[in-house]
Amino acid sequence: MQYRLTYILALLLSVTAYGQVNFTVTPDKTDYNGKDIVNLTIVLELNGSEYNQQTPIRLPDLSKFNMIGTGSVNSGYMDPETNTVITQYVTRVALEPKKKGKVKIGSVLVTINNKIYKTEPFDIMVRDVEKKSLAASGDVYLNMEIQDKEVYQDQPTIAVLKVYSRNMDNFRKVKNIRLPHQDNMDVQPVSFARSEIDPSAPGNLSSQVVAMFMIFPNESGSVEIPAVTASLSSYSNKNKLTSNKVKLSVKKLPEGSPEGFKNAVGDFNISVYNVTKEKIEAKKPVNVVVKVSGEGNLTNMELPKILPSPDYEVFAPKITSNVVPGNAGIKGEILANYIVIPRKAGSLLVKTEPFSFFNPEHKEYVDLGQKILTLNAMSHEQVLEARTTVEKVNEYTNNLLETVDTPVLKTTSFKVKEKDKFHWNILLVNLLILLGLLAAYLIFRNWKKKQRKNEKAAPADSLGSVAETEEQIRETMKTDINDYFSYLENLKDSGDYQRFFQTADELDAEVRKQYGQDSTEDMRTFLESHKGTVLAEEYRILLQKIQIEKYAPVKSADALDDLLTGIVNFYSQISK
Repeated sequence: MQYRLTYILALLLSVTAYGQVNFTVTPDKTDYNGKDIVNLTIVLELNGSEYNQQTPIRLPDLSKFNMIGTGSVNSGYMDPETNTVITQYVTRVALEPKKKGKVKIGSVLVTINNKIYKTEPFDIMVRDVEKKSLAASGDVYLNMEIQDKEVYQDQPTIAVLKVYSRNMDNFRKVKNIRLPHQDNMDVQPVSFARSEIDPSAPGNLSSQVVAMFMIFPNESGSVEIPAVTASLSSYSNKNKLTSNKVKLSVKKLPEGSPEGFKNAVGDFNISVYNVTKEKIEAKKPVNVVVKVSGEGNLTNMELPKILPSPDYEVFAPKITSNVVPGNAGIKGEILANYIVIPRKAGSLLVKTEPFSFFNPEHKEYVDLGQKILTLNAMSHEQVLEARTTVEKVNEYTNNLLETVDTPVLKTTSFKVKEKDKFHWNILLVNLLILLGLLAAYLIFRNWKKKQRKNEKAAPADSLGSVAETEEQIRETMKTDINDYFSYLENLKDSGDYQRFFQTADELDAEVRKQYGQDSTEDMRTFLESHKGTVLAEEYRILLQKIQIEKYAPVKSADALDDLLTGIVNFYSQISK
């Protein structure tokens, strides 16, 4: 009996020892200065599978702090000695103090198996804190969080802008986000895409990321990032939101920078190359590209230039970029396209300025030195002598095609570009074109000879009377009115409105000439006398519409369609 009681007592003691809840909060330290962030670690450990967490962890009143960020992780494992399931929840909270002095952090609460567990409150000491303004409008808060507050000069750091609110409907009302601007830093937007709403923010708040941007401080020391502003729009009013300000500790770049160092901070590479495929000729332009690629302050740094030389003339470059936001700055490539004109024939060296950068990851300078591109410029005579047989044939063909070009056959589209390799198909096409042109010329010449023979063999026609001759001339010179209609439609479709109205005036003059009337007023009187009042009134209204559309400041496609329809209908009726 005594043995059984001892066994039961030992079992109860083991249950008491291994079936328990451990709930603690520990700060990273108890004494902070104005630049420090208060990091709280909340640990909830459940020893045993019978425990059920019924509520999330509830933080105490943190109104004396700005919430910088929060995150949590959980893990679980089986203790092999006791066969007990141990579940651990770890939450990290980063806070920025608003006031100095002794600040009390209250108890953190959680409910497990209908029982409320709480941590012990504690005090921390904060020294020399500047008053921060956490943006608020009602229960909407705007907060700027900096990923890395200690960076080198010209090294980018990522900032995240979050909106906090108890009412999720307020998130869609936050608009017109304006990023900070200041002389001692450059700001590059990364994204204004909004994240999903996180309902688990501390203090019964929900949060949403509304913007991300990069900050490039260009001077060392303590740099204060100005507040980000936004507007909170509703049907009744419009309020302004202002975020908190953040201080960066910008470290000065180390001493001993290379000669070619300017302000490049990151990890880069440089190359220089010639993009002109043709032979390089003296006093002819050559395209030389200086490419800088990598990740860092790529869009803000000074690019290395091509050095001047008596051997060539260099012009200001055209800058193009292909960049995207990266994890450590802006990554991609920047291209500086220079026009270089060799002043003389021979070998010449195109040199760039020395280029170096500071790598913040390795905390050292990297000197890439000076890049040199060798160009072999040739005189005009040397370029002509260096041409191959195919290139000479291509040039002769191109000159011939340019000479015989007609509006019907755009032979310039057959012009041959210079190629590095020999292409037999191009030579064959050129020969076929030449043979075709020669055959067409011979056929045309034989046809002209036959025409001359027929004209000599044909009997001379009677000249007829003077009246008959004048009538034949008028019939020959008479313009088909349908040509005007087709031409007007083409001008309307191409948007050439000035010529459209000029052609409409010419059409009216042509029709008046058929009836022997000098002015539009005479024409209207003539129509009224011979064609009727209705047709004369249609003529007056049509002329009025033409003048209205002619001087309208904005031309409407529908109005011009209606006008063209009216012109075609009316002049088709009265034209002889």
